Amino acid sequence: MSHICEWCGRKADETRNTVFWELPDGSRAIAINETPAITCSDCGMTYQTEEIIKEIEDQLFLVDTSKIDKVIKFEDLMAIPRLLKRNYFDFSS
Repeated sequence: MSHICEWCGRKADETRNTVFWELPDGSRAIAINETPAITCSDCGMTYQTEEIIKEIEDQLFLVDTSKIDKVIKFEDLMAIPRLLKRNYFDFSS
């Protein structure tokens, strides 16, 4: 699927990449492999959409992060059972 690059406004493509994320408690950072991303071949930017960022942040806030290794695949992270149904501290929606 084609997208418009948020940085330069030109055509960009859906890709996957590795991102590094600090856990909500600040204890450590993890690598999340195969994370959905947008990549622009014109300006070279690769970034995650706001939706993916929110998914990652909510999931990390709602799971037992002590069970997450230093490296995890995006799909595996999203499959971890949540301790709560939703992020009750998110008042944005």
